[in-house]
Amino acid sequence: MPTAETAGGQVDVRGPRFGAWVTTVVLAVALVTGSGWLVAAQAVVFAVGALAGLRYAPYGVLFRTLVAPRLGPVREREPEAPPRFAQLVGLLFALVGAAGYLIGAPLVGAVATGLALVAALLNAATGFCLGCELYLTVRRAQTARTA
Repeated sequence: MPTAETAGGQVDVRGPRFGAWVTTVVLAVALVTGSGWLVAAQAVVFAVGALAGLRYAPYGVLFRTLVAPRLGPVREREPEAPPRFAQLVGLLFALVGAAGYLIGAPLVGAVATGLALVAALLNAATGFCLGCELYLTVRRAQTARTA
């Protein structure tokens, strides 16, 4: 059943941006503390969003239940596919970051976590989603290739 956040393959644009703010905080804390387990927890959040959908992602649930009701009606929606792809990209960086920290390669962990943090902060602060743009670029390349 469609919700305030997801309706017919569309998402409330405020949901992914809220998720980006939470992700920014989580990754910043992980980067400062060097916690591979915290990065791994964020990887789980990314995995749920990428594989099950934004409606099931923990930050999506939090947005839908606690934040969206206080914001008023949805004014703008976007297709769910680009943010889901962005979750997949975040998952890849988080997996590398967590692995780096947990196997004793903190520089690898910090660089991968830092890159994910920059992308999340950019989305949170400006609404510009690097993973979404990557998705659109890949789609355009596929379309040009088949034309």
